[in-house]
Amino acid sequence: MNVVFDLGNVLLRWDPRFLYRRIFAGDEARMEWFLATICTHEWNIEQDKGRSFEDAVRSLAETHPDHAPHIYAYHERWHETLPGAIDETVAILEELDRKGVPLYAITNFNGPKFRETQKRFDFLNRFRDIVVSGEVGILKPDRAIFEHFLARNALSADACLFIDDNLDNVRGAQGAGIEAVHFKTPQRLRRDLVRRGLLS
Repeated sequence: MNVVFDLGNVLLRWDPRFLYRRIFAGDEARMEWFLATICTHEWNIEQDKGRSFEDAVRSLAETHPDHAPHIYAYHERWHETLPGAIDETVAILEELDRKGVPLYAITNFNGPKFRETQKRFDFLNRFRDIVVSGEVGILKPDRAIFEHFLARNALSADACLFIDDNLDNVRGAQGAGIEAVHFKTPQRLRRDLVRRGLLS
């Protein structure tokens, strides 16, 4: 069985709040307003689809000049949104690797930011292939990204198990014929993999 991981909030902690809690000095209401109104999820998804961060922050800052420094921080201090790994899941990944389980990943991630992140975390080099949405121009949960992954790696859907914290992405994989696990905690994931005979 080939095990296919999502990265954000499965193996890597990611949330813009890690950065903006510092910027807004504990003013949760102001931070939440900024993320809901200015640097929104929908705006950020365009970077995951392939738009450059340089273009994204420049355009948004022109629209909201009063918030320009905070907008530019999303790009210039982006690595503060991703403070570290989820060690318990990384341990599972490494255990699977030692057992010789083929490992892959599919992630919604801006291409250049992903390559920077790959330099930060050595375990990201354990994968045989990582499909990055920003490099292929397709986002999960679109079935097309799963089909692209299968074709690119000459794999059959029934030979793969996909793991993601986002239920829509789980359903997207299932729509492509891939068995999928909804990640909630490393402990629950370990139980799921033991049940499938991938860990003991």
